Amino acid sequence: MDMWLWVLAAAAACYALKLLGYLLPKSLLDRPWVPSLAAALTVGLLSSLVVANTVSKGQGLVLDSRLLGLGAAAVALKLKAPYIVVVIVGGAATAAGRSAGLP
Repeated sequence: MDMWLWVLAAAAACYALKLLGYLLPKSLLDRPWVPSLAAALTVGLLSSLVVANTVSKGQGLVLDSRLLGLGAAAVALKLKAPYIVVVIVGGAATAAGRSAGLP
């Protein structure tokens, strides 16, 4: 039962945060720094999630073929490849690393 209490509390907190966003005055949202801050927070959160999922396993750090795939995908993004090509390049690099003996 204790777990369900935390789940319900988290759901209520998420709902309250979303409701708070709708209740903000338009004058606050029209300030020029708000969109740039929202964009920066989005990019920072996404990049931290990608890095955390790439180099972590449980509570430890692991450098394995996932890092190779991330690097290859980053190069493909830098070369302005389409999204599907970036995904395929990252997956192929990870598969190549695993077939070469990387964990």
